[in-house]
Amino acid sequence: MTNTDVRAAGIVDRDLIARLAFGSMAAQTLRAAVRLRVVELIGDRQRQAADVAEDAAAAPQPMTRLLRALAGLGLLREHTPGSFSVTPAGALLDPHHPDSLTSFVRMFTEPAVLRAWEHLDGSVRTGDIAFDNLFGTDFFTHLSQHPDLSAEFNAAMSQAVSETAAALPSAFDFGRFTTVTDVGGGDGTLLAGVLDAHPGLTGFVYDTAEGLARTPKTLERHGLTERCSLIAGDFFRSVPAGSDLYLMKSVLHDWTDEQAVTILRHCREVLAPGGRVLIVEPVLPEVVDTNADAHAADDGITYLSDLNMLVNVGGRERTRKDFEDVCHRAGLSLISITPLTGAAPFSLIEAVADRPTDRGAHSAERDDHSSPKDRSRRFPPEPRTVAAAIGFPPL
Repeated sequence: MTNTDVRAAGIVDRDLIARLAFGSMAAQTLRAAVRLRVVELIGDRQRQAADVAEDAAAAPQPMTRLLRALAGLGLLREHTPGSFSVTPAGALLDPHHPDSLTSFVRMFTEPAVLRAWEHLDGSVRTGDIAFDNLFGTDFFTHLSQHPDLSAEFNAAMSQAVSETAAALPSAFDFGRFTTVTDVGGGDGTLLAGVLDAHPGLTGFVYDTAEGLARTPKTLERHGLTERCSLIAGDFFRSVPAGSDLYLMKSVLHDWTDEQAVTILRHCREVLAPGGRVLIVEPVLPEVVDTNADAHAADDGITYLSDLNMLVNVGGRERTRKDFEDVCHRAGLSLISITPLTGAAPFSLIEAVADRPTDRGAHSAERDDHSSPKDRSRRFPPEPRTVAAAIGFPPL
């Protein structure tokens, strides 16, 4: 390698560090764009920055600078000085777009979510959940105490799940089953996608009362009010019986291994003969592979999600071995892991019962070696919102 090659490689490396260091600024640029409604105001035509500023009650010159930053990020296009249109990616910041991600952006640039990240180094040193230490309560209790934030969270999860809801129905043989319960199913978007594609199925959405707040509208919009029912509860205490398939997407990664075992064990206890548990989550490789195919190579987003679990809720992303372990401890055997085409980096993790249910032997506290603090988080005095994920769900 010549000196010129070494210098060129050094520049590339420096550029990488600079882009990563500016990442939080890019996120705040998205947040400002959503709060000022700039994509919605530009619409499907070219508009002058001064006109957008007037409609947004903003100053013209700073608005021009914001729009140019968005153009630099690939979300707008500047045609002539000060004249902008929206790119296909930028259109997702319009709340009226069918695949809008505005609530997703609001939630993952929310100060309450980001504050814990300022203490990532402390969480790495101690394993403590930074959010709990900062706010004096866990994330989901905090949501329950702030209804507007809880509504934003559930809206964000609905937006994040839409791609999976489109890909899942054709990726798994749902025709083998009669009834499916979506555990921690939130507003029902995922289960609605499955039931739409499989008219012979009936279903239940199981979540807390808060998590189910938007579900009736989803079922009504899909014409599923006669085929799908809502059940409010807490999956740390029980899971409703009566289904031969238990589905959960982006639930287990919110929780520690002990808590994940509790959730899975409750599914195992009510699993009908021949039934299945279907987990939809990313599966980390045993070794980080930056040259992997498109399903695994997600620019590190899944690993950032893993750290987000660490600082905000105490959960984690898992490898195949990790999933095998929590399933085994819950009385389940993992029988297959299949990448979910069209919804990278998610995979379908299918598990079956591996031994007869013994409620005494498999009670939620039987082989509990966790701390009193962990046990108090696992069995809270009041139900919490358990809809979907708090990670950075790769869309």
